[in-house]
This record gives sequence, C-alpha cells and structure tokens, in this order.
Amino acid sequence: MPDRGGGPTGPRIRVGRPSRRARTLLMTLGVLAVLAMAFVMFAGFWTDWLWYRSVAYSSVFTTTLWTKIGLFLVFGLLMAIAIGVNVWLAHRLRPPLSAMSLEQQSLDRYRMSIAPYKKWVLLAVTALVGLIAGASASGQWRTWLMYVNGTSFGQKDPQFQLDVSFYAFDLPWYRFMLGFGFAATVLSLIAAALTHYLYGGLRITSPGARATGAATGHLSVLLGIFVSLKAVAYWLDRYGLAVKSSDFKATDNWTGLRYVDANAYLPAKTILFCIAAICAVLFFATLWRRTWQLPVIGFGLMVLSAILIGGLYPAIVQKFQVQPNEQAKEAPFIQKNINATRDAYGIDDAEVDDYEGQATTEDDTKLRAAANTAASYRVMDPNVVSPAFQQLQQRRNYYQFPKTLDVDRYKDKDGKEQDTIIGLRELNIQGLPKRNWINDHFTYTHGYGAIAARGTTTGTNPTGSPDFTESGLPSTGEFGKYEQRIYYGEKTEQYSIVGGPQKELDYEEDGEKTTSYEGDSGVSLSNSFNRAAYAVAFSEPQIMYSGAIGDGSRILYNRTPKERVEAVAPWLTIDGDAYPAVVDGRIKWIVDAYTTTNGYPYASRTTLGDTTADSLTTNQRAVVAQQNQVNYIRNSVKATVDAYDGKVKLYEWDTDDPVLKTWRKAFPGTVEPRGEIPQELMDHLRYPQDLFKVQRELLTRYHVEDPAQFYSGSDAWQVPDDPTNKEPGSVPPYYLSMKMPGQNEQEFSLTTTFTPRGRPNLGAFMAVNADAASKDYGTMRLLRVTSTVKGPGQVQSELNGNDDVAEFVRNLKGTDSDIEYGNLLTVPLEGGFLYIEPVYTRGGNQNYPLLRKVAASYGSKIVFENNLKDALNAVFGVEDDGSTPPPDSDDPPPGETDDPPATGSAALKKAIADAQKAYSDGEKALQEQDWPAYGKAQEALQDALERAAAAQPKAGSEGDKADGAEKPAGDAKPEGNAKPEGDAKPDSSAEQASDQGS
Repeated sequence: MPDRGGGPTGPRIRVGRPSRRARTLLMTLGVLAVLAMAFVMFAGFWTDWLWYRSVAYSSVFTTTLWTKIGLFLVFGLLMAIAIGVNVWLAHRLRPPLSAMSLEQQSLDRYRMSIAPYKKWVLLAVTALVGLIAGASASGQWRTWLMYVNGTSFGQKDPQFQLDVSFYAFDLPWYRFMLGFGFAATVLSLIAAALTHYLYGGLRITSPGARATGAATGHLSVLLGIFVSLKAVAYWLDRYGLAVKSSDFKATDNWTGLRYVDANAYLPAKTILFCIAAICAVLFFATLWRRTWQLPVIGFGLMVLSAILIGGLYPAIVQKFQVQPNEQAKEAPFIQKNINATRDAYGIDDAEVDDYEGQATTEDDTKLRAAANTAASYRVMDPNVVSPAFQQLQQRRNYYQFPKTLDVDRYKDKDGKEQDTIIGLRELNIQGLPKRNWINDHFTYTHGYGAIAARGTTTGTNPTGSPDFTESGLPSTGEFGKYEQRIYYGEKTEQYSIVGGPQKELDYEEDGEKTTSYEGDSGVSLSNSFNRAAYAVAFSEPQIMYSGAIGDGSRILYNRTPKERVEAVAPWLTIDGDAYPAVVDGRIKWIVDAYTTTNGYPYASRTTLGDTTADSLTTNQRAVVAQQNQVNYIRNSVKATVDAYDGKVKLYEWDTDDPVLKTWRKAFPGTVEPRGEIPQELMDHLRYPQDLFKVQRELLTRYHVEDPAQFYSGSDAWQVPDDPTNKEPGSVPPYYLSMKMPGQNEQEFSLTTTFTPRGRPNLGAFMAVNADAASKDYGTMRLLRVTSTVKGPGQVQSELNGNDDVAEFVRNLKGTDSDIEYGNLLTVPLEGGFLYIEPVYTRGGNQNYPLLRKVAASYGSKIVFENNLKDALNAVFGVEDDGSTPPPDSDDPPPGETDDPPATGSAALKKAIADAQKAYSDGEKALQEQDWPAYGKAQEALQDALERAAAAQPKAGSEGDKADGAEKPAGDAKPEGNAKPEGDAKPDSSAEQASDQGS
C-alpha cells in the first residue's frame, strides 16, 4: 500500500500563493498603516500652523520652519557629501592586487559579502550621517538668524577693538561652523581609513609597507584639513578669551581676560596658530613626498607646544608674576570687567549717594508730619491677602485667584492715583461640581471679573479685610464697564471648545447664566480634517465625532499669557510674573520680555533662574528660564495678551537695544513701534521685578567702581533673607509709591534693601522709578548707609521680642489663631529709615488673614499698634496734628471705621439676636445647598459676633463703652477674636451665640 501519511515517500503538498484578494487586502492595510503614521506626524505640524495663523503670527512659524529646513538640508547634505566622497575616493584608490597574507584573506570574506550592496551601503551610511548632522544643525536656527541679521552695538571691546556684535552674533556662528568642520573631517577620516583597510590600502600585520602611496596621500590631506581647522580654532580662541568665564577671587562668574590671559594665553594662542598652520602645510606636502616623517614631527611639535606654551607657561606667569602682586596686576582688567558688566546689565547709570541712616532732626513733630507724605504705606500685602480674596470674592468653587496678587495703580473716584491690589477670578477646573469631558472643555470655559482692593486701607466687613474697590459677580466698582470674561489667564491651562452648539456657563448669581463665545480667537473645528488633526494631536478621539462640536466651534489652547508670548516670539526670555490691567474696557495681561545674550565681552555672567528666585518663588510665582546663563539683558519688549480673545501684541520698549533690532530684522512686522502703545496702557506698565532682581544681585558687587576696593570685597553687599517668611529665600522687591531724599512727590517705585556681606545691619537701600509714564522711568537710586542702622532681620527679631507682640501672640493661642507678618516696608525718612510692617491673624472663626496690627520702627524705637495712624503716632511720640494730610485720609485706617461701634446692653442684645438669626439662616441655606445664601449668612454672623464683642463693658470701668480699635489693656484679648476686653466675660446669651457661630 502506498504511504499517504505525508512522509518521504508520500505526495508533496504545495503551499499556494495568497489569492489576489488577500494580496490586495494586505497591500491596502499596509498603505493605510503608512498613511495613518504619516497623518499622525503631520497632525502636529498642521495644528501648529493653524494656531500661528489664528494669532496672526504665521510669519514667525514660516520663518522658523524654513530656516530649520534650510539648515537641515545644507548641513545634512554637506556632511553626507563629505563622508560619501571620501569613502568613494578611498575605494577608487584601492590597490589592484591584495597582498597574500592571512590578514587580507580574512578581509576578502567581508569584501565579497558587501560587493553586491556597495552602493546601497554607501547611500545608507551617508544618509544616516546626513540626517543626524542636519537635525543638529537645524537646532542652530537662532544662531544663524542672529548672524545674518546682526546689528552693531556701537561699542568696541577694550582688548581687540571689535564691535560687541562680533562676540554676540558672529563668534557663535563661527564656532558652530568650526565644530561642524571638525565633525565632518573626523568622520571622513574614520570612514576613509576603514575603507582603505578593507580594500588593502592600509595594512596592520601584512609584510611590506603599511600603507600605499594613494592611501598615505588621501589620509594626510584629511589630517592636514584637521590641523588647519585646529589653527583656525587657536585663532578664534584669542577672541574667545574676551567672553571666557573663569574663577577669580574678585567675583564669581568672572568673564573676560585677566593678566595671565592677556600676557600668556593670548601670545600662546598666536604662536600655536602659527605652528598649526606650518604643521598643516607639512601634511599637505605628503602628496609629493609620500612620507609621514615631517608631518609626524610637526604634529608632535604642535602637541608639545600646546602643553608647554598653552599650559605650563601661563601657570608660571600666574604663579610668579601675578600672585605676588595680584591686586596691582589685575586692576586694569578688573576695571574693564566693572565697566562692561555695569553697561551690559543697565546699571551703569545708577545714582549712588551716601546716606547717614540717622534722623537729621530731633523735632518729632516734623518727623511725624514728614511721615504722612513720605510714602503710601501699603498695609495690604499681595503675597498674604490672596486667601481673603478667595474667601470673600471666590463665590464658586470653580473660581480661583493666584497665590500672589499684583500691585498696580488706578485712579479713585476723585481722580487720585492709588496703589491697588488686583487679581482675576480665573477658572479652577479642579473645583467643578462634576468632572467629565463636556464640563471640562465645553461648559466651564472661562473665569469672570477682576477684583481689586486699595493697598493702603482695609475694609470693615469684616474689620481688617481688603477694602475692595471692585468686587462682586459680575464685578462692579471703580473700573466701570468692561469685558469681564477671562478665557486666557495664568491658571487656564486646559483646552476649551467654544462657539458651537454647546452653551457655556457664564456665571451663577441669582440663577444660572449661559453664553456662547463671540470672539475670533482659536482654531475653527467646522471641517472634519481639522477635527481629525486635533483629535490626533490632543489624543482625544471624541473631538472627531462629538455632537457638541459643530458650525462655529473653535478650540482654544495655549491659553496662559506666558505660553502665548513665548510661542509668537521664541527669541524672547519671558518674565516670571504676568499681571492684569483693565485697559480701554478690556482685561489685558501685561508681560515683560527680555532680549539676552551671553556674548558680551568682559561682562560677568549670571544664571537667571538663580538670581530671580526669592522667598516667594518656591510655591507662589515662576522664575525666568532656570538655567539660562546670560551676561547682557534688556527689557526690550512689553507684550499684552487680551484675556477675552487672546490677541497678542508686542511693543518695542528699548529703542536702542541692538539685540531687539537684530530680531526685528529676522522677524519683520512682529513688533510694533513704541509709539503705538496707547496712553491708557502706558499708565499701567511698570518696571519688571525679574530684571530688577538680576540688577540688584549684580549691584551687590558692582556698585563699587574702584578696582582695588572691588578686589578686596570690603564693601560687598548681599540681598538679605526675607525675615517675614518661614521659607528660606531672598527678600522680594516691593512696589511702593514713595519719595526718595530730594524728591518732592511720591513715585511708583520698586524697592529693595541690602545688608553688608556677612552682617545683619542695613548696608544700602535701592529704589527704581517703576512708573512707565514717568520721564524718570528706570532711574535707579542707591542710598549707601554710612552708619550702623538696623537691617530688616534685626527689626523683625526685635519685633518678635516686643512685649506687646508677645502678649498679642499669647492671646491668639487661646483663639486657635496664627500670626502672619506682611511685607516689611523700608522708607527713607529725614535722614533715617522708617520700617512699616502689617500683621495679620488667621484662624479661629475665619480661615483667611485679616489685618489686626501694624508695627513701626524708627531709630531705636519699635511699636506695635492697632492701625497705621496709631503706629506712626507712637513711633514718633507725637499725635498727628492734621497740618499735613495723613496717608489716604479719605479712608479709615486699618482697624478703624467711619463710625464708632455701638456699645451698651441694648447693642449687645441686638447683636446677639442678629447672630442667632444669621446662624439659623446659614443652617437653612446649608440644608438647601444654597451656597450664595450660606456665604452671606456667614458674613452676617461674623459681623454680629464682632458687634457683640465690641459691646461688652470693660472690667472696672464706668459706662459701657468698648472701643475695639484701641490698644487692648491689661489682659484684654485683641480685637477681632470675638472676645471681651479686660476680665469681663460675655453673658450666657453671647456665649451661646458664639458657640453656635463656631
């Protein structure tokens, strides 16, 4: 019987080819897979293009894109050609016959295996190397644009007499070209050597010559090119000394030539350049001499010279010439460094005056009168009172305020300009009552309204709270009518889809109000292609098929002011704090932007992330690019972002900045002239904090202009730690309207203090005119303290040890409250310094800070009073006689109201009845989940309890008057803690109402 089991004798089973239908299906699936991958890669590019077009900055996208593509193609092609030509040439110069040796016999196998694929191998290698080189070169688009558009600084470096633009714009490009040349030469040398070895041009173990004449000539030319590039590197290194950083006793991050550089390294680099040039000629000469002897000798001489001349000789000069008399030797170079650094950071015009720091008069009445006009003392600290804004003006859990509010200037109803604390009620996506895709991205899309309060006074409901000038939902007050919807803000990081069939929640106040976005911001999702692109780019497939998207739908993203300005001007460095202003009926975010370079000769470098950090940047506000090292900075651009439609505008600010002129040539039409800034916007522009912090850090050393004194460091300062903050960090600068000595009127200023390095006393005080509308904007005034004056830390220590403060803190412990110190303001006054510090309490029956006390210090005296007026009276020992208007006299000072609180048994009974009613109303609202009513009831309860506490009679006193605004006597508890004064206790009804309120 035949074997049918499929064994060796059985019939063979042929596996047929797939059917035509199966092949077609496989090919279709493959094509679709390729198209899908291509679309995924294309989606990011397409959505970027759509976004730039939506903000009217498509030229930035196209200029950047074409520059990157051009660099990629040019340098990728150059690298591929360099490698390909040398491999091809090495193959063409191979010997016709290989030596009969074991080495060559083993290589024959490799030669034979790649012989059929030589062209493909060559193409693959060159393409891979070209892609890598092109990708690397495309990242140099900024360097290229600065090189081709470079603008003269009009200043020359003191060593080589070259324009600063050579170091800032040209030298970086030359160094890139040199690095590319080295990479191409080394890779070509390696590729050529491997090819020569594979085809017998180079031999290691075979008898006879180690290299053919052709291989010797080819490799020697490549080595000659390498050495030639090294000669160019030595020549450029001469100029690089002017921007070289090094360690130096005189200062950290020293930049520029020192004595050893000018007298040892500079001539050494010149000598090495000559030696390298001669050595390169010797390598090229092997084309005729066919010997390695002279090139090898020349190369060895170059290496030996680099060790002796470039390393040993400068060390000898430093050891035996500089160190014995370093101060005298380095003095001319220190002077160059001082001049360049002061100019590069814009601190060369700082006015430095000696200031005694002690009162020039003993007339307390005169001091008290002068204190009224010296400053508008800001008792509302924007770094502390944000929780009060949150508690009193949040209104809904899905709104939020920034942890640090902003300080601006607005005119009151009488036309008087006042320092104002402002914050926007932005959307808080984490506080939504129910989280889902529709709520997150369609229903809850924007914040609502600006909230503002006076910086120099407090409110009365409750006492010590912010004195709001703009409040409510919708906001009403001194700003008048303006567009309150906030679609773009610092906290708005998620995308939203607006304007389509799905309605948005506008706000909830006496009912739910809806709206539909009417701005022209964002990208249209009306067509399927855009929807598909964004579904891929955002990894959100629902964008593709959701019924909530239709005609008119637009997607909003890149919604923070910082993101938008960085995107449309990627050549700018953005300040860490954007701030809002109500301008011409719109809320505008104002963003300060800087042009920087690290190529300013002789100017010392600084790391922006370090110098802009202070006690608030740990968790409250951002800093400038963390590791961005620069040695030149200008606030060259003021940018605005509309909070409703996201429109970005860039305005030229520093009209003399050559770096800005360079970028304007590279991106024409993106920055509007300074003259286009509207006056109403100009009134809100201010001197930026981050630039000020960089400048003050440099001024700790560079306020000294004498080289000998600079070298010794005897007058070095430091920025003190913030004594009011538990977190470590430098004291932040403070915005304050104040007068400097010799000025007749207050100016909106940015201020800071310095202490001598290693000592706590006050070393100097600095203020810069921060009012952009002022002709003196940017003027820096430094007061160098010539006597021993208490520094901020010492004042804070004395305050903590003050008997009144100790009693105040003890009393707080019984109310489960904590003390919080506000900004410690320093104000020059009649030859001395006046310190003012607001003190807040938080806890007990309120979970946000309320201003309860004001501390003041002048000379050796420190006081702790209920309000600013009392603090000034006490520190000078004189009652204000009214001959000069007190600070913001139109408003009651902290802790006081226009009318004294009602007192007596009738007032007490009324307060208790009101408290019981408010408590009942709150319970009812809580059961019905009517949160606006609950909030109003809690405010009414707080007010009633405070009136009940104020109505208690003092122990042992006649009558029933109890003024909560006066300083507590004896063991009395401080105002605002719902406790009676003296040893008197409230009756049982008051205790019951208090318990219910808790």
